[in-house]
Order: sequence, then C-alpha cells, then structure tokens
Amino acid sequence: MRARILHESRGRMRVHMAIGTMTVAQADTFELYLIGHSFVRDVKVYERTADAVIFYDRKEADARSRVIRMLSEFDPDTCEEEAPAHSPRALQHEYTDRIAFQIARFVCEKLFLPAWIRDILTAIRAVPYIYEGIKSLAKLRLEVPVLDASSISASIAKGDYNTASAVMFMLGIGDTMDEWTHKKSINDLAGIMALDVEKAWVLSGDGQEILVPVGEIQAKDTIIIRTGNMIPLDGIVKKGDAMVNQSSLTGEGIPVHKSDGGFVYAGTVIEEGELFVEVSSESGNGRYDRIVKMIEDSERLKSEAETKASNLADRLVPWTFAATALTWLFTRDMTRATSILMVDFCCALKLSMPVAVLSAMREAGKYHISVKGGKFLEEFSRADTIIFDKTGTLTYARPTVKDVVPFGDNDKREMLRLAACLEEHYPHSIANAVVEEAKKQGLDHEEHHTKVDYVVAHGIASSIDGEKVCIGSRHFIFDDESCTIPEGEEEKYNTLPEEYSHLYLSIGGRLSAVILIEDPVKAEAKEVVSKLHDAGFEKIVMMTGDSERTAKVVCEATGIDEFMAEVLPEDKASFISQEHAKGRKCIMIGDGVNDSPALSEADVGVAMNSGAAIAREIADITFTSDDLMALVTLRKLSEALMGRIKRNYRFIVSFNSFLIFMGMMGVFPSTTALLHNASTIGIGLNSMTDLI
Repeated sequence: MRARILHESRGRMRVHMAIGTMTVAQADTFELYLIGHSFVRDVKVYERTADAVIFYDRKEADARSRVIRMLSEFDPDTCEEEAPAHSPRALQHEYTDRIAFQIARFVCEKLFLPAWIRDILTAIRAVPYIYEGIKSLAKLRLEVPVLDASSISASIAKGDYNTASAVMFMLGIGDTMDEWTHKKSINDLAGIMALDVEKAWVLSGDGQEILVPVGEIQAKDTIIIRTGNMIPLDGIVKKGDAMVNQSSLTGEGIPVHKSDGGFVYAGTVIEEGELFVEVSSESGNGRYDRIVKMIEDSERLKSEAETKASNLADRLVPWTFAATALTWLFTRDMTRATSILMVDFCCALKLSMPVAVLSAMREAGKYHISVKGGKFLEEFSRADTIIFDKTGTLTYARPTVKDVVPFGDNDKREMLRLAACLEEHYPHSIANAVVEEAKKQGLDHEEHHTKVDYVVAHGIASSIDGEKVCIGSRHFIFDDESCTIPEGEEEKYNTLPEEYSHLYLSIGGRLSAVILIEDPVKAEAKEVVSKLHDAGFEKIVMMTGDSERTAKVVCEATGIDEFMAEVLPEDKASFISQEHAKGRKCIMIGDGVNDSPALSEADVGVAMNSGAAIAREIADITFTSDDLMALVTLRKLSEALMGRIKRNYRFIVSFNSFLIFMGMMGVFPSTTALLHNASTIGIGLNSMTDLI
C-alpha cells in the first residue's frame, strides 16, 4: 500500500495511507502489523483520516528505511495480523458518536424547533425519569432517582421546560460517559484476563504425550493438564482428579473438585492434581463473554472510596429535600426552592469516583500493569509491608543451567536429558531453564517414564524401569525421600559451587546429579528496593525455598530488610497472617505455584508475567512485563489516585454546597442546574486524565 510522509522528526514519522478512510478492523490490523517489529517503539493510527504516527528506534540500523519498506508492503487484505474480536477502537467510535449525536440533537432542537414542540418532547422524555423516581419511592427509598424526578417535575410544573430539558441533557451525557468508561475498563480487563496459552499436551493414538499448539487442537482430542497449568479449552473430564480454581469465571475463591464426567472451562487453573480432558470446542467459545458477565456482576471493581461515595450520595438525598422544604417554608419562593433540587451531590459523587478509579486502571495498563479491581489500587496505596519471592521475581525470570555435576558414574548429558524429560511438564522458571539447556545441547528427551507426580514446593517424582526418579530441592531429595550420596563422593558434594542454586536428581534412592542453576539478581532490583523504602514501605522481606546461603547473597545484593530461606508455601501464607495480626497491610509478589497461598492471603497479590498460570490467576495485579520498576510506578499511581479521589470529594461537597446556599439566598436560582451539571461533567472529564 502506498503511503505519503506528511511530517518527520528524529525517530518519529507521520504518514498518510493512500486508502481514503480506514475501517476499524483495518486500523487495528495496521497497528498490530507495525508494532510487531522490534525497531518500532510505538504506533498511533487515526482511522478517520487514514494517518499513522510511527515512533521508531533511531539506534537500530536502517530503521527509517525499514519503516518505509514496511509501509509499502502492507496490504490489509493479505496481512497475517488479525484484528482483535473486541476492539477498543470500535467501542470508542460507538460512544463518541453517541455523545456527538446527543449534543447535536440538543443544539438543533434549540435552534430549529418551535417552542411548543420542544415542550412536548421534554415532557415525553421526562416520563422515564419520573417512572424511576416513583419506583424508588414505592420501595420506600429516598434516593437519587427521586431527586432527579423531583427536579424535572418541578421545572415542568412551573412551565420552565428549558431547565427541565437542560437537566435531562446533562443527566444523559453523564450516563453515557459513565457507561462508556465502565464498559471500556471491563473490556480492557476481560482482554487482559483472556487466555495466554500457546501449547498444550495432547494424548496421541499410541498413548504418547505430544506438545501441540492450542490452535491445532480439535474437538474430541484429549488434552492433559497438571498442577499449576491453565486449562486452555472447554471440555469433559475423561480421567483424573483435581482441584480447579475457577475464580476468573465465577469469582469463587475456593477451588472446585473435578473428576470423571465433570465439565471444565477454558481459562480455569488446576491447583492440584491431573486431568485428561476431551475437548468440546476448539477455541473455548464464550469465555470472553463469561468474563465480562462475571466482572459486571461482581463487586471487584469497587474500591472502598467508591462504595463510600455511592452510599454518601444516597444518604444526602433527604437533606437536599429538607433544604428545599425549608427554603419554600421561609421564603414562599418556588423558584428558590426548586433551584436546590437542581443541585445535589449525588451525580458528581457517583460519576467521578468510578471514572477516576477505572481511568487509573486503564492508565496502569500503559505501564504493563493489569489491575483486576479498583480496591486493589486503594490497598496498594495503604500497604506498608512488601514480601518478595526470589526466583523469577527478584532474580531474572529465565535462569540458566551453568553446569551438570554427575554422581555415581552417571553421564552428564544423560542426566540433563532425564531432568528435562521430567521438568517439561511443569511451569517454573528453573524447570524452563533445564528444558532450554537440553534443547540447546540437542538432547532428545522422548518420554519413557511413568506418570509424573508434582509435589508443590518440593519437586517431581516418577519412575523409570521400575526405579523411582526424583528431581527437586535438597530438602525433597534428602529429607523427604531419604536419598543417599554415592560412596566416596561426599567430597564432590561438599565442594559444589556456592554461588549457584542447586537442583538435585536422584535415581533409585541415590543422588545421580546436581544441576547448577545461575540465577542472577535483576539489574534494577537494588534501585527498586531503595525506591520502595522511599515510597513508604516500612518492611521489605524476601521469602524463598532456596538455601539460606543463596538467600543471604540475594538479600545483601538488593538491600532487602530481612529474609526467610527454605520456606514452604504455607510458611509464606503464615508469615502474612502474622503481619496482619500486627496491623500491617501486606503485598506479596511471586510467580510460582508455591506462591499461590501467599498471593491469596495478602491484601494485594502481585504476579509476574513469566510465572505459573495459577499465580497469575489468583493474583489481584499482574505485571505484563518482568520489570520490577513497575512496583514503584504502581505505588505512585495508586497514591495519585487516592489524592485525586480526595480532591474530587472536597470539590464536589464544597462547590455544590455553595450552589445550594446561593439558591437559598435567591442568587442565580435559574442557572444552578447548569452550573451543577457543567461542574459534574467537568470533574468527570478531569478524572479521565492520566495521573502520572
């Protein structure tokens, strides 16, 4: 497709595509096509004008010429990139068009319709508001709908159709904006919670387990899902027994037992056990809609500040009516009295608070932070204790195998092959490192072991040729399994390099190999810990299942206050319970299956992007990148949000109190409705702006 460069500066190019106007699908496809290249930093596509602004990395060789070549090669009809099914761009079009229509209709009616027709239309449009007010009264509730109905009815009764029309116009705009921001945030959140599973284990006709891309799995295929893994497709359990976490669909925090004949849903996660599932549909149909319904039906989006604002708005309604009655009683001036009905705290409180929270959740997404509800931002701003897991959190998410030390005359390559054969079944950064090293060395680890059992926070057990094979921590191999070191090799064991983490492999009750894992601390970890202290966290703790020696090295390198080594999952959760008993608010940051209990116990659970599916599922906040600096950004964002909420609250109460007082004094009584509604929309628009 031909493109014309409209403007260009260093690392930035604005182009016009020779296409007239773009459809929403074409714009989404074009944006995905451009952003999919490593040298393109950011892209903004304007479908109405067929323009695009491209930010590229000037340090990349020939980046400018590569951008131009990309533009010339783009064809929306043959592009492999697929536009998202639920496009944020389409949602924006829908609501901007709706608001534009509401404004245009209001202006055109004022300019072109005779007064008597406008009055009739106003009376007709008032009916739904009056009906809602009557319904509220019938339930003996003196709430916002009653106030809206009263102000509109009073204006019509006085013959002031212009004021009634203006009030309904402002209420309509406010409702549309509220609906837009809620739907956008819900859709964004549903997109974040959508599946991120690329491959799954499929049982072949000859009984072998084959790792297959999810897109290639057909209905009636049998897939195998084990502890810590996400179920990628809907289906019926044919064999197995497991506890499944369905909180992403049902909101239940307690896992559900699944066995033969049970139905499982795409996107749920196995906490413990193993299932053989016959796929019922190829793409997990309906999951997105189920997520949206779950979010809409739940209270997870509500922060404490939002709930208080909503409750306060309803509690203030009787006082507004009391002020109206007193004004009429003392002045006998109906205009003054009804002017108070035009002003209330309810609209602004109920609009601005949710908009501020949902806007902050949207902004968090720009920094690769997925927040599942406004209350978690509020809790994050108040927290004073933060607990880190080590592996994959403070250290890089992709540790590497430095060496394999064999014992008992075993072959080094054969031990690595066997370790990879066991580890490939389970999601953990160290397991991934073993599998990756075997792949790098060209080792084919075709399975010939029996069923694999995963022991949370300990390791993996199976058997080969009748001998038990175990791989995992020192505690698992020597304490739980009572394995022994081959005779005469104690010195080799005692002199294993201390700078590495150790993964132990045993066969038939004897130590067969120790895999040395290099897991360097993240470059930004020390700076992040320092900034978290500056941000108000009084206590920063690291908890790990690794040895005390390794934990101490990481603690010293990062400046963390204290650490606990060789802990079990229940130990992490127990520590958080103890902190709660001391009155502390805790944040837990982890990435593994063994972090799940602590993530649930914490006031806010944060999961790293590269972690296990169960950790991301249970966590309240997920980082879609592995940069720890997102924690500092999240603290700034959450504190800025609480500051905005407090400012909004003070402004709404003070400004509307001022308007009510002016109305009672008879000062500009006919314009109080306009000033009130204009301030409500203004504060709503301000609440949609970025905090950082």
